[in-house]
Amino acid sequence: MRVVSTTVLMFALGCVGLAPGPGHAQSPHTHQHSFSGAEHWARVFDDPERDAWQKPHQVIEALVLKPDATVADIGSGTGYFAVRLAHFVPQGRVYAVDIEPDMVKYLADRARREGLDNLTTVAGAPDDARLPRKVDLVLLVDTYHHIERREDYFRKLAQSLKPGGRVVIIDFNAQSAMGPPPAARIAAARVVAEMSQAGYRLDGEHRFLPNQFFLVFER
Repeated sequence: MRVVSTTVLMFALGCVGLAPGPGHAQSPHTHQHSFSGAEHWARVFDDPERDAWQKPHQVIEALVLKPDATVADIGSGTGYFAVRLAHFVPQGRVYAVDIEPDMVKYLADRARREGLDNLTTVAGAPDDARLPRKVDLVLLVDTYHHIERREDYFRKLAQSLKPGGRVVIIDFNAQSAMGPPPAARIAAARVVAEMSQAGYRLDGEHRFLPNQFFLVFER
C-alpha cells in the first residue's frame, strides 16, 4: 500500500497541461513515483493558480476548527493545507503526515523558516499514519484513492481520534477534468460505504468544490 502526498501527481499533471491517461498517474510506474526533489514539486503543488479551484480558505473555514484544535493532514506533501491549518489553529497543533522522506524534510524546513512552531511533520507508514497523539480532525485531500486496504487503515486511524473526532475526505469526482484516470477514481457513494465498513458514519457533505467531493465522517 502506498499513501502519497496530498498534492499528488495528478494535480501536477493538471497544472502542466498533461492529459491524465494510462501512461500517467495510476500506471504501475507513476503509482510508485518518488516525490523526491521536493523543491521542484513545491513549485508545482503550491502554484497559486490552484487556489481558484481548491478553495483552501473556504475548505478550512468549513472544518469549523477551534483555535486550539489538534489536526492531522495525511498526505501533506509540501504543506499546501498543513501550513494554512497551522495559521488557523494558533493555539493548537498540526501533524503533517507523509510517507515520502523528502517531503517530510522539506515541510519541516519550511515550518522552521516560517516560524510555525505548531506544525510537526510525521513520517507515516503506508499502513499507519503514526500520529503521536490523538487528534480532533484528520484531513485527507486527494489521498483516499491511493490507500489500499482502506478498511484496515481507517480502523487503525480511529485509535488516533479524540472522542467526537472527525475524518474529512476530499477527492476528485467523476466530472473533474483533472485528477487520476476515471477508472482509478472512487465515487463518493463508495467512499461512504467503505467508511461505514470501517466503523464511520457520514456526518456532513459540502458541495462548493468544482472538482472534488468533500465528505465529513465521525466514528
